Amino acid sequence: MSDTAVVSLHRFSDQAERIAGAIGADRIEYRQGIFSDLFPKYRKIVAVMSVGIAVRGIAPLLSDKWRDPAVVVVSPDLRYAVPILGGHHGANALARDLAGVGSHPVITTATEAFDLPSVEGIAGTSGLEILNRDSTRAVNAGILDGDLRVIPVSGPSIVIAGPGVSFLVRPGEYTVGIGCRKGIGAGKVVGAVTTVLADADIQKDQVLVYATTGRKLPERGLHEAVRTLEGNLVFLDDRTIRAQRVTGPSAAGRIGLPGVAEPCALAVSRLQELVVPKRVIGGVTVAVAR
Repeated sequence: MSDTAVVSLHRFSDQAERIAGAIGADRIEYRQGIFSDLFPKYRKIVAVMSVGIAVRGIAPLLSDKWRDPAVVVVSPDLRYAVPILGGHHGANALARDLAGVGSHPVITTATEAFDLPSVEGIAGTSGLEILNRDSTRAVNAGILDGDLRVIPVSGPSIVIAGPGVSFLVRPGEYTVGIGCRKGIGAGKVVGAVTTVLADADIQKDQVLVYATTGRKLPERGLHEAVRTLEGNLVFLDDRTIRAQRVTGPSAAGRIGLPGVAEPCALAVSRLQELVVPKRVIGGVTVAVAR
């Protein structure tokens, strides 16, 4: 099965077949409620129909722009390809791919309309993921205004930045939250994390990022451990940590936090799903989310 579907009304089946053949997509006949079936299965959808039909079909299904599929509407005469959902997340590129069947891409996202990159596009072409997704609006505005700096940082490093800075990191499915005793050694942290990942059958190259509280910034053992694990370590502020849910009471309550490992793992995760609840091993607390 392809990751792209072409759906059309029956009367436009010839046009849909032509598109599907050109981009290697699955061809699907339109029916009432079809988008409900397509959303969980496909990352990209081409709809050969009026924009109105497509919009009414997808509107009740929209949840999160980072998880919703990219949707492009193609006019029945194949003259225009209009991204209506996920422009920065594949729809603009898909619309441009349809030039092969004679469709003109109608791009409305501001950066691409002015032939400028977006931070999502930069991440995609670099094979990276955006860790703090809420930053993209400010960063893309900076691209439009010509006020943007790209600063590569090699580790070991500490980056302290405001909300208008996007952090691009290597891809990964899982996030690991770490809490530890004061003065912990790197070996104990590496041992605890390695044990938890192994028990969960997770490889270290599947980890997107390691996270902890900003109060652990002075812990050299934690820095050294994550460097040994070849990972990225981020420090979260108290407000971000307090906004997360936890599975139960934590010793971190003494410092006014609901926890460290679990809320930190959840705060930087994609699906907000706790995979491994907190485990305490030798003075190190580890939790895994995705």
